[in-house]
Amino acid sequence: MVLKVFFPQCCNRADSGLMVGRWISGHDSAVVLAVIHYPFIPGQVKQYIQQMQAQSGVELSVLGSWSLPKEGQEGMESFLRDLSTIFPQERWLQINREIGKTGFTCQILDRDQNGRAVQRESKKKTEKADKANGEAGGDKEEEEEEEEEKVIFVHYEQRKVMQSQLHPVENGVSDPKTDPPSELRQVFQTVARSQPLFFLDRYDDGPLKSTHWQTEGREASIIVELLKQASVPLCLLIGWLLSIWTWICGIRLFSLYPLRFLSSKLSTCVQLSYRTEHMRTLSSMKPAVGHTQFMRKANILVSFLVDVALGMLLIWWLYRDNHITMLANTLVPAADHVAKELEQLLQWLMGAPAGLKMNRALDQVLGRFFLYHIHLWISYIHLMSPFIEGILWYGGLSACLGLTFALSLLSDMVALLTFHIYCFYVYGARLYCLKIYGLSSLWRLFRGKKWNVLRQRVDSCSYDVDQLFIGTLLFTILLFLLPTTALYYLVFTLLRLVVVLFQGVLHLSVDFINSFPLFAMGLRVCRSYRLAEGVKFRVLCEEPGTALHLLMEINPLKCSTVVQTYRTPTYSCYPKDSWAALVKKLFVGELIYPWRHKTTKTD
Repeated sequence: MVLKVFFPQCCNRADSGLMVGRWISGHDSAVVLAVIHYPFIPGQVKQYIQQMQAQSGVELSVLGSWSLPKEGQEGMESFLRDLSTIFPQERWLQINREIGKTGFTCQILDRDQNGRAVQRESKKKTEKADKANGEAGGDKEEEEEEEEEKVIFVHYEQRKVMQSQLHPVENGVSDPKTDPPSELRQVFQTVARSQPLFFLDRYDDGPLKSTHWQTEGREASIIVELLKQASVPLCLLIGWLLSIWTWICGIRLFSLYPLRFLSSKLSTCVQLSYRTEHMRTLSSMKPAVGHTQFMRKANILVSFLVDVALGMLLIWWLYRDNHITMLANTLVPAADHVAKELEQLLQWLMGAPAGLKMNRALDQVLGRFFLYHIHLWISYIHLMSPFIEGILWYGGLSACLGLTFALSLLSDMVALLTFHIYCFYVYGARLYCLKIYGLSSLWRLFRGKKWNVLRQRVDSCSYDVDQLFIGTLLFTILLFLLPTTALYYLVFTLLRLVVVLFQGVLHLSVDFINSFPLFAMGLRVCRSYRLAEGVKFRVLCEEPGTALHLLMEINPLKCSTVVQTYRTPTYSCYPKDSWAALVKKLFVGELIYPWRHKTTKTD
């Protein structure tokens, strides 16, 4: 069996001493975490390992000795070998590095039943194997014994392994929470949980000196520490404001059906409820439990900061050079222009559109009905024109809460400004849908069929002569009136689809800002090793007389997997129905709305 030793790169030139690490249970491998330098007192080493084991929860032990020969340290190798009696282990690794060579040699001391240390070479003995094959005729037992003595050194960068989060591979690997952890995952968890072991650096005045990734000094940031201290009163203040806001929203007046229905339809109210939930998550005094909750909080915080920054840029542009007045002065003429274009469109439909012969009576009724609504709409716009600038001025201040609030408010304003188009679409769709269902029902009457409401199926039915005569008259009337209704329905459906498409773009932008994991994507771009999908190995050194040395490199997580894994749950603006279902709705005259529904993504 091959013994794998995961060795940190920062300890390649460490002074001679003892290797501290952990044996991976169930696997023939060991993880070296640090090297304690000579001189040391064995009792202090034991006490230090017990303290680190209690703080980290990792079963730490002395794996063996590390020897890097220097001048004046003759006999150090034999001294370190004798320490195996003070630190009894089933296996004692004695790793040596010779000057001028990159590779290591490893000797394994096994303990027999009497407690005596028995030494065996672990390096590959090619010359001895050739002699044994010549003398013993290639005995298979000796070859298997030689294979069991192999040692492979896997060099890893300790800082990257400690800070990385290993994700399961997508090709059918089950959840690591339910399955036993693999050897590689145990290595990552051992290094990550051994963080208290890395607090001892060369600037400490303690009796022990060690080598690890923070030997030259612990990484720290004054800004991060100040933010940690300031986050506590800030969270308390946000929690107090949220409690007041929750009390205001809990007033019985806001729970009445009209207000509750209106708040569920307005995009601004929906976005406000999201931000309230996000701020409640951020202001929670409970620390994040696990990597998933930490990443969710970080993504929400970064998305909120970016949203506010974009909103402040929008405010700076709106209130600079009096852009709001320019928008207000442009809005009313634009509404008048749209109304005039609609009047011309209706006049065209009331004539002979594209040379089609329409039912004149129904055409005149529908045209005058819609023209009356346009006149009402123009009167409403002119009545509101003195207040439009004030509405835009105060509405622009909502961007200080974030760009998503400004986009949501713009979506609501578009819905109000195009309310007449929505009314035209609803009138035309209802009338068209009534005729379509009437024609389908009368068509079943001709075939001696009827729709069974209870069983939800078509059954046979016998009709008398009077029923067939009435059905024939109604079918003829609806069939000849259908082209006129279908033309009005087609025109206003196209106008409605333009408005829905514009609102859909706004909703997609809001959903993108709310749900996109900016923090996780920043880690993927700047520090790709923090989100690991797996590892890859390449040969680092294969010198004669030394063991095989491999370098373990981290494979970063794919960007698409990062977005899918760490996306914040929110309302999606993608259509619930397929394109075929959407076309069917348009054909039969069912109403379509801006797409907004809650996703099923959970944490």
